[in-house]
Amino acid sequence: MAASGRGLCKAVAASPFPAWRGAHSEARGGLKSEYDAVVIGAGKAAYLQRLGVNTAVFETRHVIGGAAVTEEIIPEFKFSRASYLLSLLRPQIYTDLELKKHGLRLHLRNPHSFTPMLEEGAGGKVPRSLLLGTDMAENQKQIAQFSQKDAQAFPRYEEFMHCLALAIDPLLDVAPVDMAAFQRGSLLQRIRSLSTLKPLLKAGRILGAQLPRYYEVLTAPITKMLDQWFESEPLKATLATDAVIGAMTSPHTPGSGYVLLHHVMGGLEGTPGAWGYVQGGMGALSDAIAISATTHGASIFTEKTVVKVQVNSEGRVQGVVLEDGTEVRSRAVLSSTSPQITFLKLAPQEWLPEEFVERISQLDTRSPVTKINVAVDRLPSFLAAPNAPGGQPLPHHQCSIHLNCEDTLLLHQAFEDAMDGLPSHRPMIELCIPSSLDPTLAPAGCHVVSLFTQYTPYTLAGGKAWDEQERNAYADRVFDCIEAYAPGFKDSVVGRDVLTPPDLERIFGLPGGNIFHCAMTLDQLYFARPVPLHSGYRCPLQGLYLCGSGAHPGGGVMGAAGRNAAHVVFGDLKSM
Repeated sequence: MAASGRGLCKAVAASPFPAWRGAHSEARGGLKSEYDAVVIGAGKAAYLQRLGVNTAVFETRHVIGGAAVTEEIIPEFKFSRASYLLSLLRPQIYTDLELKKHGLRLHLRNPHSFTPMLEEGAGGKVPRSLLLGTDMAENQKQIAQFSQKDAQAFPRYEEFMHCLALAIDPLLDVAPVDMAAFQRGSLLQRIRSLSTLKPLLKAGRILGAQLPRYYEVLTAPITKMLDQWFESEPLKATLATDAVIGAMTSPHTPGSGYVLLHHVMGGLEGTPGAWGYVQGGMGALSDAIAISATTHGASIFTEKTVVKVQVNSEGRVQGVVLEDGTEVRSRAVLSSTSPQITFLKLAPQEWLPEEFVERISQLDTRSPVTKINVAVDRLPSFLAAPNAPGGQPLPHHQCSIHLNCEDTLLLHQAFEDAMDGLPSHRPMIELCIPSSLDPTLAPAGCHVVSLFTQYTPYTLAGGKAWDEQERNAYADRVFDCIEAYAPGFKDSVVGRDVLTPPDLERIFGLPGGNIFHCAMTLDQLYFARPVPLHSGYRCPLQGLYLCGSGAHPGGGVMGAAGRNAAHVVFGDLKSM
């Protein structure tokens, strides 16, 4: 999948990026036969260990972090190979795990969004573009190029969405209301389940009389909501990208508004809605979390694949079996892998209810995403914002750069192509250049480019699988699109790494290539994530817990599911 190319920065020999490895913990005594808890898939151990639960983590790959990894796929270029931006990580995780103490450094982006137009410039006139950041007056000036009315409405829209994000925020840090306990549990369990209603009641108080309008945001197509606020297509399409990114949905799909909300409810270092780059790539975040865990005694082992969850004769989890046959006993097993891998491959089927297994097998995991990591020997120079004479990064280079996003119709047409089993003819492209703020990622003068593109179906028309020819044909199409906005881009390419949905599934364990493990649709959220009556991290098999993106509140390098699950496990272990 990695294709080398020409360029000034071409290296001469491959060398793997020096990622954090579990050997640090193995040196303290190696693998033991028993722990209080086992975590499948690196992560989620730091909270358990800090709570006094002796924890071991088993990661299949050579590098920890799941999709939040840094890898040197092309020599001397360090890529956030899958996930590439940070915003949604819960603020208390930074402080609880002392991530800055353990080396985490962030680069906040301002401005954060750049949408260049493809326009025929009369008399050599530079095409227009839309640049958005934290300065509201400047945002209004930018939007006024397309609509004075929209410029005036934009602050009200931002406040409207901020209020909804504030209301949803408390729901992210607790398990959903335990309907099973409320219906069938003991009196004490019912009382405890009532306490989980507090965040819902708080959300209702925040939204107040505006609740019907906010309900429409969550259930309607995002185009319907945006049409009520704005008239200019470049602004609507730019905002709509957050409603469809990573999702096999069109802006015209009902419920697409929640995905937009999911992507605007974060923040960095006290700045609501801010997104940023992690210094050293996303793997540096995973490293900081791992160091926090091992500092408190957790054991992390890479290249150790769990193949089975063990269950005793009474139907309770008692540990795991590794690929080499090693048995590791534990009182609890937490899985940060997908619901499908956890319950359909690792857990013994005879201990799970047939209806539960059927529901898990029916989860919507469709993904439109092909991620392309590119090494270039210079910054792209956009017709709408030409490079400086010295080639140094300009403000727009640090942004999420939206291409083929001048109109919501373009996004819908790209979606329709995928519904016909075809990669989009004009794919939606989110182009990011983290090395514009973090020069440690590439040789001097060179850069790493992240292309998050859609829509690409998992299986092509006629049941055809992705092969090298199809993969490269699609990547070439993406590069042709970029070339139209930034002539010379193709000539700057040193190498590329193309990851289609099947590649994302094979390498990172993302079912269907879905970055959220399963779709973030209303029928698979909150009470129903991953399935109804099992949204509180526990499952029908006592002692087995789901703690990854397939659990509430979903994915996006948020950490909430792992933190919430750790507290549920701790409470269960105390009561045993």
